[in-house]
Amino acid sequence: MGSYAEMWRNLGLDVELHEEVLQSIGANYGKQVLSQSGRPEGMRHFDEGVHESHGGRVQEIIEAREKGAKMIGTFCIYVPDEIAIAAGAIPVALCGGTNFSVPYAEKSFPRDICPLVKSTLGLAFSKTCPYAPIKDLGVGESTCDAKKKTWDILSKKVPFHILELPQKKNGRDMNLWREEIGEFRSAVEELTGVAVTAEKLKESIALLNRRRRLLAEMNEFRKLPNPPISGTDALVVMQTALNVDPARFCDNLEELNEELRDRVDKGISPFDENAPRIMVAGCPTVMGNWMLHHLIESSGAAVVCDESCTGTRFFEHLVDESGDTVDELIDNVAERYFKIDCSCFTPNDERITHVPELAREYSVDAVVQYVLQYCHTYNIEAIRIAGALQAEDIPAITIETDYGEEHEGQLRTRIEALLERVTLSV
Repeated sequence: MGSYAEMWRNLGLDVELHEEVLQSIGANYGKQVLSQSGRPEGMRHFDEGVHESHGGRVQEIIEAREKGAKMIGTFCIYVPDEIAIAAGAIPVALCGGTNFSVPYAEKSFPRDICPLVKSTLGLAFSKTCPYAPIKDLGVGESTCDAKKKTWDILSKKVPFHILELPQKKNGRDMNLWREEIGEFRSAVEELTGVAVTAEKLKESIALLNRRRRLLAEMNEFRKLPNPPISGTDALVVMQTALNVDPARFCDNLEELNEELRDRVDKGISPFDENAPRIMVAGCPTVMGNWMLHHLIESSGAAVVCDESCTGTRFFEHLVDESGDTVDELIDNVAERYFKIDCSCFTPNDERITHVPELAREYSVDAVVQYVLQYCHTYNIEAIRIAGALQAEDIPAITIETDYGEEHEGQLRTRIEALLERVTLSV
């Protein structure tokens, strides 16, 4: 990491503090990810994706910007990357998953708000986010109150575009969403000076559909009785999908999936044969945060499914690639993203039925509902999800937490109690 010090200094980062951030994240990654035994060889690409997220990837974007490209910083999977890429822009997810930066956000923001928002803002406020100085446009969305009011502040300081996500899914809501996607297209075209053509949009749709298909293929392996990849490693793959160049990511995942197929043939799995199968459902687990998966799997279980924005919600549903005009393709993009069953919608019966369906599909023994503190939509929805799982006789617990390591002991105790309940019921 030291080889990038000059780059960070030129970006105006606090290099010494930034080094502390990297050491903190690196220590957690070593303890929670690299400590696993029997990892697939192909995971080296995704380890590098994490390792280079503040280094090589930043340098890559700086060089692209010097040639005229623009970087768009996003905070949610509702932002249609297809449109950004079709206009020659580089979309990168900016969410932070480290507790190190939270105190820097709490100097300006309330303590009692979402830790993901605080972690992300804290990286920028402490001058330890290398993407903040190279971002040409930020794109937020109206999925929660904490984000909406944060955009009020950020939009006064930096170029910012806000996508209004309707709260229901009726016909007029879909019409509003189509308009929002159209306005996003206009904003991106104005930023880049490049028109979104049908040809370029078809190419970007095909690229990101390829990414979705490969992620779905990897997750098919997790349905097997002895999965060839751990849930922790699968999470790392998902996290890097939000940061690494999409074409390179797809090539790397294609290689990993080939290795996973070979591991299945040879009967290689990181888990004991009778390890309890766990699904993690709820809030996203963004880069910098591997604690929950580590706690579950180091307690003897296997995380075989992630029902989250860093899981099934990210790769489910392809964009329809048919259509000859830009407007037709834009409609296809809008329709795909509107299918995401985020807890911000009401009513959200889709997700209430989808979670038990996934539990059956992945043959899970129990579900851990993961809720970030002050994420009211997922926390309240967890009540209905718990009832739906109980009706299917699927054990479940709800864990509400932040990124602090001081909760690890308590969380492990609750997880072990759940696993004991699962074992006794077999």
